[in-house]
Amino acid sequence: MARASVVLANVEWARLLERLLYLFPPVIGVGVVGVLQEADPGVPLLESGLVLVGTFGYTLLALGLSIALFADARRVRRQGGASDHWRPSPWGNALFALLWAPVAGVFYLYRRHKRFGTRPGWSGWWLVVALSLSTTVIGFAGAVIAVVFSLPGLFLTAVGLAGAIAFGTFPIAIHQDAAYVSTYGDSWRPNPGLYLGLAFLSLSLAPLQPVLAGYYLLRRRRTSLPGE
Repeated sequence: MARASVVLANVEWARLLERLLYLFPPVIGVGVVGVLQEADPGVPLLESGLVLVGTFGYTLLALGLSIALFADARRVRRQGGASDHWRPSPWGNALFALLWAPVAGVFYLYRRHKRFGTRPGWSGWWLVVALSLSTTVIGFAGAVIAVVFSLPGLFLTAVGLAGAIAFGTFPIAIHQDAAYVSTYGDSWRPNPGLYLGLAFLSLSLAPLQPVLAGYYLLRRRRTSLPGE
């Protein structure tokens, strides 16, 4: 029991929270694919499996996020003083996560960054943002060509490739790179939580993804960073 308490005390709950949030887009994407396949029967067991993965995967992630939010909020309150401007409610954040997990996690990271900042990682995450932008543009062009020339196979390939890269990498890349720029930039301090939330939103509003990626890369290019 004592050993378990020590392990839990050493967990970096904020980092775990980030990782859990990164998993939501792929899980939601799997669920969407499953629902679409159910509407057009092809391989019943595969389609049902995708729906189950999306459903139960989301539920498990929401539970994990709720636990991580509760633990980190409680740690923040214990470390802070009475005069702190931000004293997150452990139970309130945990309940919010159960009701609307991705939004709860993003909002918490946004508030947390304003007080503690976000630990930066690799300096090259902007390359992944650029890759996702390029893939989206190429995928859109391929989809237009497929529609014009009635090539359903090309359409599915173009949309599937662009969607897979966007769902799997774009939110991670822009959040991680924003943390780096916010830490080392001289004139621009992007909030990683805000950009993670916008990245999530862009996955449901397709035209927003290339606009957001393009804007971010332009602002980043104008910011002086070490070694660049």
